[in-house]
Amino acid sequence: MNIFQVAYKNLWRRKTRTLFTLIGIALSTWVLVTLLGFNKGYEQSLNENIEGMGFQIVLTAKGCPYEAATLMLKGGTGLRYMPEALVRDVAQKTEVAAAAEMLMHAEFDPNKGESGGTIVYLGIDPATYSPMKPYLQFAQGDWFASAAAGEVVLGYEAAELEQREVGDLMLLPGSTQEYKVSGILKRTGTQDDGMIFLPLQAAQKVFDKAGLLTMLGLRLKPEADQTVFEEELYQLPDVQVVSMAQVKNTILSLVASAKVIVLSIAFIAFLIAMFGVLNTVLMSVFERFQEIGILKSMGALPQNVFQMILIETTLLCALGSLAGISFALGFSSLSETAIRQLLPFTPNGRLIIIGWPVIIFSFVSITLVGIVGGVYPSLRAAAIRPLDSIRSEE
Repeated sequence: MNIFQVAYKNLWRRKTRTLFTLIGIALSTWVLVTLLGFNKGYEQSLNENIEGMGFQIVLTAKGCPYEAATLMLKGGTGLRYMPEALVRDVAQKTEVAAAAEMLMHAEFDPNKGESGGTIVYLGIDPATYSPMKPYLQFAQGDWFASAAAGEVVLGYEAAELEQREVGDLMLLPGSTQEYKVSGILKRTGTQDDGMIFLPLQAAQKVFDKAGLLTMLGLRLKPEADQTVFEEELYQLPDVQVVSMAQVKNTILSLVASAKVIVLSIAFIAFLIAMFGVLNTVLMSVFERFQEIGILKSMGALPQNVFQMILIETTLLCALGSLAGISFALGFSSLSETAIRQLLPFTPNGRLIIIGWPVIIFSFVSITLVGIVGGVYPSLRAAAIRPLDSIRSEE
């Protein structure tokens, strides 16, 4: 007697129940894989976004440090400004290896997309900004010809949104002068993709912010003590010191707290899978009371019956988990879109990363949980006495 074939045929004799059990296991696996993939993807994307800033320390006008960090990562409104002369004194300190002055301006355009969108402009000096961002490469063109040139450089996503190419002209808010597109950057997966860059002096003139900056990005010399230097900066009036290392550690600690919730939901998915299998297989054993008794009267040993029921359970869990993994992979983009709609801040890049470790862990875990849930029904089936089953009316 081929126990595996018997177990396989037994499953498909009750197609409706088997199908619904497979769907339940698949949904549990889908949830598990998506949560684990999000757990990995969110943290990795956040790391890449913060590392992509290119700065160790950022100075902004006095305010909430977390609002400042969000502003730098995503751009935004309600910007604060600080005197250009103040931060230039900081840039001259001996501990500073490089400094980049920036003026950010956010403008809401109701014509962008179905419900409008915010366009972020960033005034920079390419000579100081681009060395801090070595990953910035041009798909077309180059940086501005001079510090006051009437030119702009578009990030990859900004170029797609504006539908511009090198040589095109565009108007900036508050200006009647047309600015020429001098370059378009390649996709980086960072906040720079959505930026429209223009010369710092031009930005101060267009947005009426002469002598003001929104940010100063700093990189320190290798021998400099960052902690001591930050303590000196804290003494500056009306300036907020944002250490990217501290912001990263704070956000990652919050992400670590969120992992507890993720793991709790994953554990619930485990329980759903286990009790679903337990219920299905146990009901199958009760319904096949006479059948199992006849098998034993024909010579089937208790271990044969135990193996048959356990194989049915294993097949259910393995097939259901494979289906769930396929759903998670196939609908990962849709899940990312839903997450971006629900969360107030999401980093650029992939939010759900489903690699082989996640796939293997989910498959093995769901299958093992299902097998554990099938042990009791298997023992019940193996304990059935042929005489009792023949006398039974069922």
